[in-house]
Amino acid sequence: MKRLLLLPVMLLPLFASSPAISEDGNPVTPAPRVSLAFDRFYDYAEMVEAIEKLSAAHPGWLEMKSLGKSVQGRDLWLVALNDPDGPPHTEKPAMYIDANIHGNEIQGTEVILYTMWYLLENRERLPLIRGLLDRVAFYFIPTVNPDGRDAWFHEPSTPHSPRTGLRPVDDDRDGQADEDGPDDLDGDGSITDMRKKVATGGTHRLDPDDPRRLIPVRPGEKGEYLLLGPEGIDNDGDGRINEDGPGGYDMNRNFPGDWRPSWIQWGAGPYPLCYPETRAIADFAFAHPNIAAGQSYHNTGGMIIRGPGHADEDNYPRSDLAVFDRLGRDGERILPGYDYKVLYADLYPVRGGFVTFLYERLGIICFTNELFRWTQYDGIVPDEAGGDHGEDARRRRRGARMKFSDDVEFGRHFRKWTPYHHPQYGDIEIGGLTRASRRVPPVFMLEELCHRNMAFTLLHAREMPELVIDEPEVTDLGEGLLRVRAEVRNLRLIPSITGMGKRVKAGLPDFFELEVEGGVTCGGSLLEGARLTPRLRPQEHRPGRLRVEDGVGSHGSVRAEWIVSRDGRQGVALKLVYRSQKGGTITRKYTGE
Repeated sequence: MKRLLLLPVMLLPLFASSPAISEDGNPVTPAPRVSLAFDRFYDYAEMVEAIEKLSAAHPGWLEMKSLGKSVQGRDLWLVALNDPDGPPHTEKPAMYIDANIHGNEIQGTEVILYTMWYLLENRERLPLIRGLLDRVAFYFIPTVNPDGRDAWFHEPSTPHSPRTGLRPVDDDRDGQADEDGPDDLDGDGSITDMRKKVATGGTHRLDPDDPRRLIPVRPGEKGEYLLLGPEGIDNDGDGRINEDGPGGYDMNRNFPGDWRPSWIQWGAGPYPLCYPETRAIADFAFAHPNIAAGQSYHNTGGMIIRGPGHADEDNYPRSDLAVFDRLGRDGERILPGYDYKVLYADLYPVRGGFVTFLYERLGIICFTNELFRWTQYDGIVPDEAGGDHGEDARRRRRGARMKFSDDVEFGRHFRKWTPYHHPQYGDIEIGGLTRASRRVPPVFMLEELCHRNMAFTLLHAREMPELVIDEPEVTDLGEGLLRVRAEVRNLRLIPSITGMGKRVKAGLPDFFELEVEGGVTCGGSLLEGARLTPRLRPQEHRPGRLRVEDGVGSHGSVRAEWIVSRDGRQGVALKLVYRSQKGGTITRKYTGE
């Protein structure tokens, strides 16, 4: 027993004297060039300032470009991140990442800021980051909806607003637009709820577990309150409240391909890309065929979502489904609590969505991450008997969230119920949970959310095509003729041309070229089948430049053969070039006698 008691005492000096070990194995982690806090959210101006600081601290690595103006005149910033000492970003496989297409879904912007910061601060420290940046580029749009984002920060709002862009829309068709939205009646800067105590006819009663909350009454129970909805008055005198708030459309229903008009898909707008923000983003995507992977950040629900958005489009090529499934399963491992889902089958139908546009029209493997899931924090998980549904389940979840707010966040997101005299409803009470209580993570857990989602997108980026040309096999056939056989291999999961990209003819095919000095190429073929007895697929015209319509598949290869006629007996110099819009351009030289 004495030896057991002495052991901790003997070990304590060892632990106390050991230096802290950083993630890269060095005893001391150097201070970052730019200190950005990730226990807070950034409004539009602060976001721009943070990017400018990163750009100044890492010269040449960031290129900021305005793609145009939002409805209210804010710049829609595109940020390209690329090694200034390497090829231009347009000549490398690129990962596209955007966020905040819905104004109230704010935390994706912080994930993008964190990703830029982490890549830049660790580019010289972590070999995996260095190797990734040697090979690929990144395109970031930190906020697709800068108007909605700023309104969420600086205007009174609910957890669910403003989702829309802010071009005025006449939602109630009374000839006016945006004239009757929520009102901050108690002046606390947030839109909370209104309730009215009644003697008879009440639809809700106080929750016996927590009288701050209301629960619906069941048949036979007496109701004490009417729940009246978010704060507001009848601004236009039509007898309704909050029926025509700011905006009234959905930019994530405005992209071409599977677009449908508003009477089929709410919020779609009068025609595809009718809004300046969506038009600018689509133009950028069309102009950059080197984009080989895509990611869009939304909230909430803790999901990694792929298309299709509707059953009509459920015919994805099997080769692409294998890529989606592999990345999605890896995402579930990297993001505990998140579920890999198919949009229309596991969630709801969406037409005119951005990520389905990227994949179904441009052939880009793309996901949506829904960034926040309360079950990660409150401990309430769906039961095994078909899910956690019904009013009792909702009551348990609301109770757990309120306890979380009390015990962990010390009540910061609850507004106490206070009396108010309403012009239509008379004496009521205003209170409840604030805008930051339901769809965004607790700020003290924001950095983990940022890091894990970044890790998933960097894994996706690492799996963009990486092409290599093996040493060619050159055979002297006699009479001045050479046979040149070469193979290009894809070391990664994502093909240089996806199955969908081939189906919709998105972009150019790949090209496998042979350039000859000291001779001329007089025949060229792609090789198929067995290596020892391949089948030749000859190309009649321009045999030195072979079209590879299918690209290089997932962990696959393409083989080719050329016949070269030498100019006399001198040696020839060969240069093999493989050109791929999504895999970049690679070369290999050969000099022989």
